[in-house]
Amino acid sequence: MFVQRTKVLQISLVAIFSAFLVELIFGLISNSLALITDSIHALLDSVITLVLLLATRLAIKPPDAEHTYGHGKIESLGGLVGGIAIFLIACFFIYESINRLQSPPPSILPGLFAIIGALYTIGIDIFRIVLLRKSIKKIGGVTLKADFYHAFMDLGSTIIVIVGIVLISYGFYYGDFVAALILGGLLVVLSIKLIYRTALDLTDIISPELVKNVRDIAKSTKGVIDANPILMRRSGDTFFADITISLRGDTSFDKAHEISNNVERNIKNKISNAAITIHFEPNWKDVPLDAKILDIAKSVDGVKEVHSVSTHKTKGKTYSDLHVMVNKEINLLSAHKISEIIEQKIQKNISEIKHATIHLEPFVTVPKNFYLEDKIVEEEIRIVLEKYPEIKKIGRIVSLNFENILKIDIDCSFDKELSIEKVHDLTSKIEHVIRAEIKNAVITIHPEPD
Repeated sequence: MFVQRTKVLQISLVAIFSAFLVELIFGLISNSLALITDSIHALLDSVITLVLLLATRLAIKPPDAEHTYGHGKIESLGGLVGGIAIFLIACFFIYESINRLQSPPPSILPGLFAIIGALYTIGIDIFRIVLLRKSIKKIGGVTLKADFYHAFMDLGSTIIVIVGIVLISYGFYYGDFVAALILGGLLVVLSIKLIYRTALDLTDIISPELVKNVRDIAKSTKGVIDANPILMRRSGDTFFADITISLRGDTSFDKAHEISNNVERNIKNKISNAAITIHFEPNWKDVPLDAKILDIAKSVDGVKEVHSVSTHKTKGKTYSDLHVMVNKEINLLSAHKISEIIEQKIQKNISEIKHATIHLEPFVTVPKNFYLEDKIVEEEIRIVLEKYPEIKKIGRIVSLNFENILKIDIDCSFDKELSIEKVHDLTSKIEHVIRAEIKNAVITIHPEPD
């Protein structure tokens, strides 16, 4: 975008500088004070266009250590300078018009040669207006708008020159000054609007409607509870947005990252030139107690795994039970200290929990790859299982050995009318017996109805 604007402003600069040369030469030859004055105005406009061009080129520079958001604001600064220049020139027109209305008629009367010079400038001004208007619609930019207003001002002032020359030839010596006064007032209004817009842009003003749209897009993304605050600013063509989203407190980091990416993608689908930074924070408002307790326990140093979290109420008080796995090599004292820290954190963060019962278990890492089956161990397990009459059928027994760890999977059939609670108690008992006889065993019993 900035490169395209630079090319447009380069063309505009060459065009208006040529108009300055033509008007100055033709004004001197024809003794036209109006044309010479307008040529000075064209020269001033050339200088302003050069300022806008430099501002746009500087805005192209990528972000650096001192401008982490890039240099887009330089373009707004260039637009502000251009707007102020238009305002000053317009004020000069008004002053000069009032002054000349109070002065006697000029003694030097320009002729056809002056009109030809002015017509060339009109052609240049129309060319610039068309070029800049198309460019503004296509690529935008405050510097192009400022130069467009300059071109419009040039056209108006040059028309005034021609009207003034024509009216002078008919004996109406003050007609061009009245027209200049009207044009000056119009340009004052246009310049003030431009100054106001670019000044606000430099103060990082942003449309409340745009912020609302961004918030609505973020909140409508699946998994987002709320989006606040939304901090936005614009630099050149780029909208920068810092967005804080609230997610359920038990959301995993991977899931939170996925949701953040979805928020960013959804916003960019609506605002393509947006640079977005997403921050996510936990929201525990509607998260079940079990999930809160699980997250708190897992955050304690020394905890390897947490499972079987449950809560229940008795006489208006809430109690919690959870199983916590710690390093199997540590002693009971160290493990107990970990459980105390867990209970303290639970009661501190969840005031309604009266007491937390923590079941400590040794943590055994189950490897993904096992090497060979241990037939001897499988036979030992079968002997243990045959001692339980509740087991109707002993199915497959798979024993896989990895270094000093045994991964044992057992299929057993029980009476189909047996309650699931009874089955669970029985399988837990069997697992405990097998684990007592076979050290470093990770046992899973799969019950089936018979």
